[in-house]
Amino acid sequence: MRLWSRMVVLVCGAFLSTVVQAQQPAPEPAVPPVSAAAPAPVRNPQVNAADVGNWLDGYMPYALARGDVAGAVVTVVKDGEIIVKRGYGYADVEKRVPVDPDVTLFRPASVSKLFTWTAVMQQVEQGKLDLDTDTNTSRDYKVPRSAKPITLRHLMTHTAGFEANMRRMWMTEDDAAAGHAALGPALKEWVPGQIFEPGTVPSYSNYGTSLAGYIVERVSGQSFDDYVVQHIFAPLGMQHASFRQPLPPALRAHVAEGYRVASGKPHRFEVTSSAPAGALSATGSDMARFMIAHLTTASGVDSPVLKAATAAQMYTPQKRFAPPLNTMLLGFYEINQNQQRIIGHAGDTMMFHSQLFLYADQGIGVFVSVNSAGLNGVTGPIRSQLIERFTDRYFPHAQVDPPVDLEAAKAQAKALAAGVFTTSRRSETGVGRLSVVLSQMRLTDNGDGTLTFAKAKDISGQPAKFAPIAPWVWRAVGGKQRLAAVVEDGRVTAFALDGSSPFVIYQRVEGYRSALWLKPLLIVSLLVLATTALAWPIAALVRRRYRRSRDWPATAVKAHRAARIGIWLML
Repeated sequence: MRLWSRMVVLVCGAFLSTVVQAQQPAPEPAVPPVSAAAPAPVRNPQVNAADVGNWLDGYMPYALARGDVAGAVVTVVKDGEIIVKRGYGYADVEKRVPVDPDVTLFRPASVSKLFTWTAVMQQVEQGKLDLDTDTNTSRDYKVPRSAKPITLRHLMTHTAGFEANMRRMWMTEDDAAAGHAALGPALKEWVPGQIFEPGTVPSYSNYGTSLAGYIVERVSGQSFDDYVVQHIFAPLGMQHASFRQPLPPALRAHVAEGYRVASGKPHRFEVTSSAPAGALSATGSDMARFMIAHLTTASGVDSPVLKAATAAQMYTPQKRFAPPLNTMLLGFYEINQNQQRIIGHAGDTMMFHSQLFLYADQGIGVFVSVNSAGLNGVTGPIRSQLIERFTDRYFPHAQVDPPVDLEAAKAQAKALAAGVFTTSRRSETGVGRLSVVLSQMRLTDNGDGTLTFAKAKDISGQPAKFAPIAPWVWRAVGGKQRLAAVVEDGRVTAFALDGSSPFVIYQRVEGYRSALWLKPLLIVSLLVLATTALAWPIAALVRRRYRRSRDWPATAVKAHRAARIGIWLML
């Protein structure tokens, strides 16, 4: 792998050119709130402590054991009360410390973003921030941008156009204690390039969320950590939650260990320089209190942290980039299933994997977090199956798709599979530009109108198969996830999956950057360089055998040796 990566770095630089971004006209108007008359949702009385608890007890232990996951916490709320709180497995496998939903702190990762967006909306409510004003006016440093300004609405919908950033994303607790995780300096140390015009392409950005947290610091006059404690945690009674890095000792003692697999060794505490995007540590019970606050405002009643009218903006769908798939709200995103309006957020560190989802019209919320990566990416299916089975159990809906034109579906599958795609969440500067080549992907046309996508896995860990359900739309066989193509002027330009469509699409790669010819070229180049590297020692042995020498100037000999050393270091 080192050989391949280094050769890619050596050769790719000669072929990849900088993408020139086209400037767009004046800013588009803000997306107005959308309202639609709908019948009052029917509540299910079966959603009660006994039934939900028994159902979870039948699902979670088996899922954890099968995936080699150490422990999990699940909390369920309904109508302003915590009806179920469960700890499964171990917070510390070696010491046999069980998970306690009231005491054990998990790392919700990007679910942390919902607290940051709540803080932003508090400032909007007070008139200190505006969702559609250039954010450069609220910072003490400038973010380079195109003609179109970056607004808080763009940050809250992951459409600011930033390239992906993993630089110094994770560090140790010693680094944090030394101040290396301080928010302002971390943001200023590396400012990502803007690879899309704001508002035009969804591209998930931890930097964008951290930038919003820094803006809260600037306008409130408090550190982000202190602000969240005073204005969110305290009003909601969240006494076992913190964004601080390192954690206060009283809380640090109760953090669950993180594992790659339960049968392995624990991993060190994961500290991030993007604190507002993913630094939260909290118990399941405290996460339940946060869910109750947002379900309260979703019902039209003010909560201790936001007025209902303010929070309603957070639950309003924004621009839909891959219709009819799910899209971003403001901070939250859609996870709609079975005709239920479900909103929420997922989060992943390397070891912890979490999801919060709210049945906004039912007054019901579920939070789940596991403290292991598990086998074969099992934490994704554990969470997706939890929400799908919970929804099917308590809000069943017979999905009846209209008949499809099979011949048209076959042609559409063939057209989609003909393209080469790369994720919109990528880097386009420096060595990161290599991701455009190395992360390219294709779908497989099965010849019968169905598609297989190797990147999407079913519950058994196998590549998911998608069957056509509408023009340019497919659904996973035996599942709920949909896949849709984005077609412009009769040409497929992108596609997306329900699970990530709110914040990521897969864009068609231009021919000159296609791995279909770049990878073979790289392989040939690698073979040429390897052959050259091997030829030098062989030639030296031949010259020694026949006592031949090169009559070269000293400078030529030095250059020749430097070239050989350089090639071997690359290899």
